[in-house]
Amino acid sequence: MLREVTGIRYVTPLREGGSVPGVVEADDLGTYVVKFVGAAQGRKALVAEVIAGELGRRLGLRVPELVRFDFDPVIGLGEPDQEIQDLLKASGGLNLGMDFLPGALGFDPLVFPVEPGPAGRVVWFDALIGNVDRSWRNPNMLVWHRNVWLIDHGASLIWHHNWKSAAASSAKPYDASDHALARFSPDPAAAAAELAPLVTDELLAEVTALVPDEWLAGEPGFATADDVRRAYRELLAARAADIHERIRTAPKREERQPPPPWLRTWVEGKNAK
Repeated sequence: MLREVTGIRYVTPLREGGSVPGVVEADDLGTYVVKFVGAAQGRKALVAEVIAGELGRRLGLRVPELVRFDFDPVIGLGEPDQEIQDLLKASGGLNLGMDFLPGALGFDPLVFPVEPGPAGRVVWFDALIGNVDRSWRNPNMLVWHRNVWLIDHGASLIWHHNWKSAAASSAKPYDASDHALARFSPDPAAAAAELAPLVTDELLAEVTALVPDEWLAGEPGFATADDVRRAYRELLAARAADIHERIRTAPKREERQPPPPWLRTWVEGKNAK
């Protein structure tokens, strides 16, 4: 089970993301970015955060610690924004906290180069979990103590929003051409050779067991929370076996189509001035 803490002071909302997480102090003297169960994305975003984040950590990737976060909306009564107040009031009880990394910088691929090996591991991992939210526009990575940390996995496991078509959706290729690390020549096949053997049923059982029952209960088509966990395990195990064969990466510079003649003429004319 994830470690559990209790919120004691609501600090501020983070408005960059659509889920509007909040920075909250807890009774262990730590500060956390809290993803709220009452957000528009609902509990499935929290399920994705737990499964993806804890799986990534066990595969050797840097992910801030996740905790079960008990939140009483009364500690946020000083927040003046009514929309935030409504979110907090809808989120009493169990939520998800992510360790706040003080002084961390947002990842910028033009400033922080990444070696091909680590880049390949992140791209393969994102393909494994079906993460659609790690583009150069929104990397969802932080640089802290000169290391890259992965955050915000609520948009991964996209197939769990429709379990009836989950198998077909999971079998589709993963488009990494827009990935924040695409420019660093990642090698997903090499990453798969290293990491795929680690994705055992035992590991997946350990990770999915960390999801609270109340976030899985009542899922249409499943009798119990353990049945839902089993569905996650089966899909992730299947993807780990061959997802590297279905990753579409950005073409190398020498493989890209040359610009049309009219564009070359225009560029040469601009350069001649």
